[in-house]
Amino acid sequence: MNTLTIFLALPGPASLALIAGALILLFGGRKIPELMKGIGGGIKEFKKATQEEDEDKKEDIKKVDKE
Repeated sequence: MNTLTIFLALPGPASLALIAGALILLFGGRKIPELMKGIGGGIKEFKKATQEEDEDKKEDIKKVDKE
């Protein structure tokens, strides 16, 4: 029963087409590429920040091990 409710919550192709149509009406055809570019840039910055954080943690562990 639990699996069934999860699959019913996922949007189907018709729902995705409706959402895409609404986005085109709201933002217009010219604004959508700019919006996607901004989202992609945000994701890229997030990944870069998480990688830098991991590197900093590794450096801290190395410093503690040396001491």
